[in-house]
Amino acid sequence: MCFFDSPVGRCEVVRELVLLDETQRECSREHGCAAGQICPLEGYFTECSGVTDPAHLPRGKARRTRRAAAHA
Repeated sequence: MCFFDSPVGRCEVVRELVLLDETQRECSREHGCAAGQICPLEGYFTECSGVTDPAHLPRGKARRTRRAAAHA
């Protein structure tokens, strides 16, 4: 048996289900969205995915991410 436990949403631009546990930038790169494309799922994506390096986040968010990871 297989379980897929990730939030998904239907994107009407690409007409596919997309994963919402990634950043919007990662999603647009994965699905080939044009620069400046208005995303119908804006606000539903995570700010920091599992593949995002916390060093690339604004200073306050990077600290919270490390702190949260230490307590997890």
